[in-house]
Amino acid sequence: MSLSHRDARHEALAELSCFRGEFYSCLTARSDALFELADAVLCGDGPVRSLAELSLVGESRRGHGGLYAAVARGGVDTARMRRALAGVPLPRAADGRLVLAVDVTCWLRPDAHTSPERILCHTYGRGKDQHIPVPGWPYSIVCALEPGRSSWTAPLDALRLSPGDDTATVTARQLRELIDRLITAGQWHDGDRDILVIADAGYDAPRLAHLLRDLPVQVLARMRSDRVLRRAAPARQPGTMGRPPRHGGEFVFGQDHTWGTPDVTTVTDTRLYGTATARSWDRLHPKLTHRSSWATDDGTLPIIEGTVIRLDIDHLPSGATPKPVWLWWSGTDATPADTDRLWQAYLRRFDIEHTFRLFKQTLGWTSPKIRTPEAADRWTWLILAAYTQLRLARPLAADLRRPWEKPAPPERLTPARVRRDFRHIRPKTTCPASAPKPSRPGPGRPPGRKNTRPTPRHDVHTVRKTDTAKPKTKKSTTPRPRRTG
Repeated sequence: MSLSHRDARHEALAELSCFRGEFYSCLTARSDALFELADAVLCGDGPVRSLAELSLVGESRRGHGGLYAAVARGGVDTARMRRALAGVPLPRAADGRLVLAVDVTCWLRPDAHTSPERILCHTYGRGKDQHIPVPGWPYSIVCALEPGRSSWTAPLDALRLSPGDDTATVTARQLRELIDRLITAGQWHDGDRDILVIADAGYDAPRLAHLLRDLPVQVLARMRSDRVLRRAAPARQPGTMGRPPRHGGEFVFGQDHTWGTPDVTTVTDTRLYGTATARSWDRLHPKLTHRSSWATDDGTLPIIEGTVIRLDIDHLPSGATPKPVWLWWSGTDATPADTDRLWQAYLRRFDIEHTFRLFKQTLGWTSPKIRTPEAADRWTWLILAAYTQLRLARPLAADLRRPWEKPAPPERLTPARVRRDFRHIRPKTTCPASAPKPSRPGPGRPPGRKNTRPTPRHDVHTVRKTDTAKPKTKKSTTPRPRRTG
């Protein structure tokens, strides 16, 4: 082993030990049980199925009752945990900027009638355009993305959406607080490139850019194919009477005769998608309506200009017919290099789906049958801390591959492969949890006595419609374009 490689391993081990010590300090109640519970998640032989099975992992020295009690009545200093996640080394794009992806994933709880604050979550059915609402707890998660194809991300924050929350407002507040923590932690300095925030079509990109306009942030998001934007208002001719126009001509996504000549056109040959053609049009904005979320102090509606990018590819790896992708970027005057960088950065947004799948299928984020949303929040922070330890252990892990798996270099190990070797890495790091004290279980309810205090049941939060609402009409097969923001 070379000296530089040995120094790199020593530095990675020190970074991992530092984070484990800080993670333990964030646990304010039942800290030993919660810390060993996270170690059990990392050192298990297979996917996590339940909290009771984690008590059988050798790294967890508590019984199953103690683990459930730790999740139900433990304590996590979330503010300190958020600062700890913002202080670890983060991946950066090729140009050195931070790229953040934000998305909502749901912890589905359809049969948990005694769990409060459940919301109807949007899920996809097996058929085309079959969207099934299922009760659950939606979480808004922000991750830092790595450059290139990878299944790794760096989760930085998780926030459960409460009933009645506006997703755009909550996400803007979440991003604002996260960026403040990143600046405080030294992840961004004056003179650095703006942080790029990437979102999917479920977010209102112009509104998100408007709410974050005072921060060093650029917003890139996909737009629906039925949107209509406006060009800049034409120059006012001398002698023209009347109020000056605020909007120019329409740019209808579904009508190519309204597009005009693109400002930038790039053609790139890719391995997965064939020829990728990107065209961009500068200084397009949505026509806003009079809503309280848009109106400024003087009552006027802002003009939020940005760049629209249309991406066309030859084919998809699955063989399905590709559809054009429309993107909106909060910046203007995009160069050909900016256009290529933006659509390639958007494709990296799908790496967050790998993280969600690992949370649910391997680390068992949604496996425990937890009753209260507060306990769900504690378990969520434990999963984020466990994943961060996997990411910091990447330079230390050996490739314990299955006989049917291909060898992978250390820098290409997936999170699941790093988890296989974490049991051998853990003894070399800081383990601040103390040994459990002997105790006896409580007497419980006497035999034959009924439960006189049943758990209250809670309804699923739904948006109530007024009596004056219009009756439902059959959905049109040719919907009209959306001409307002």
